[in-house]
Parts: sequence; structure tokens; C-alpha cells
Amino acid sequence: MVEIQPKRPRDAQATRQALLDAAAALFAERGFERATVRDIAARAGVNQALLFRYFGSKKALFGEVLERNGREQLKATAPESLLEAALRGMLLADDGRLGDRSLEAFLRSTGGSDEVAATGRLLGDEYARVLAGLSDRQDSDLRADLVLSWLLGIGLMRVVVGKEPLASADPDEICELVLGAARTLLEGLAVPVPPPAP
Repeated sequence: MVEIQPKRPRDAQATRQALLDAAAALFAERGFERATVRDIAARAGVNQALLFRYFGSKKALFGEVLERNGREQLKATAPESLLEAALRGMLLADDGRLGDRSLEAFLRSTGGSDEVAATGRLLGDEYARVLAGLSDRQDSDLRADLVLSWLLGIGLMRVVVGKEPLASADPDEICELVLGAARTLLEGLAVPVPPPAP
């Protein structure tokens, strides 16, 4: 059942943002193929014609959902902290504490159209390029791809499959284990800072 938001006053930026938020949630819950334009518009509280006006197509909207948080994270995060930021974003989005569900949307949508896979690949290439810069080894591109694949695998097993004990494991514990191991591949990773004691 799709939650329908009340009609909102006309504000192009707010409407666009509402469509992005609604699409991110539905793509994360259902995947690209099963999230309909009608349901996305209903959750955003707008007419579905506005989705096409602002984005052109459902595929373009999906691409923007994936890119929105990913590109912002790439711009705002130091390379040595990128893996931890991406990992924490995925782990915390799963329990509702953060709103970035783009990785979950991608994971639930893989295996669909080639265009959806191509969108994810482009963003993945950007992450891999940054991570490769953290190693001075000759095979730094391979090392970056291995770490990125591990991140996606963690997301798949925790978020989509719900495999225990990973699904309910503490995000801080996961980060400590993953980042410690990833440092053997990418020597330039920052040492994670433990969260403050409550």
C-alpha cells in the first residue's frame, strides 16, 4: 500500500525534491521495475505528469536518485574517509536513521534493465577511481574494485537478504571489522574514529 501525501502548494523545487524522496523510498522498497510512476507521484502528493515534466522518464528519475547522494558524498568526503562514509550511510539508512537509500535502491534494481545497471556502473566507476587513489600499488584499480564489491555484497546481505547476524549487527562493529580488513588493500584509508561514549 502506497502512502499518499496531501496535495502541496505549487513550488517547483519542493515538488522535485518530494518526487526524488518518494522515488528513493519506493525504489529501495520495491526495486526499479516494481516501483510505478503512479505510486511515486502518489507518495510525493503530486500528479504523475509532474514526474515527466521534471525528470523526463522513470529511468532518468532513477539515475538522479542514485546520483544525488552518491555525487554529494564524493564531493563532500575526503578520499581516505569515503569508504567509511559510504559504509555508514548504507548501514544507518537501513535502520531509518539516515535518509540515503540509494544503495538499497540500486541493489533491489540490479538484474533489471541494462540502463539501470549502466547508471549504477557509472557511479561505481567514480567511487572506484577515488578509492584506487588510496593505494600506490600497481594493481590499485583492482584493489578498489574488490573493496567496492565487498561494500555492495555487505549491502546485499544486510539490506536485501536480511542475513543474520549481519542484518542486526551494530554498525560501529561492522565498520571496525570492515575498515580494518580493507586497510590491507587500500593503505591510505583513514583509521575510523570510535563514536563518543553515551
